[in-house]
Amino acid sequence: MNTLYDSELFSVVHMQQDMGGMPAAPLSGQSESAYSLVRHGFEIVDKRTKRKVYLDGSWAEIFHAQIQEWQRNTPTQEEVEDTLDSYTGLAQQPVVIH
Repeated sequence: MNTLYDSELFSVVHMQQDMGGMPAAPLSGQSESAYSLVRHGFEIVDKRTKRKVYLDGSWAEIFHAQIQEWQRNTPTQEEVEDTLDSYTGLAQQPVVIH
């Protein structure tokens, strides 16, 4: 779990599967597609509404592509928060503190 972004309005955490002991590349005889089924996702918290959304699957891949683009072309904070705000319509889960 890695915090990627944290501001007054939003927080973004990258959730990754624990790879404990998994080799860095497929073993001989192991298919590339079987090896690439590592799951990950992103939790976006809208601090204004105290709601969160968890992106996985194709949503996570789309969001990950956006992050990679931000790494190539550094955005302003406003651009980041506008993008995160576009995901808040999906945020239905209230934030619960344990």
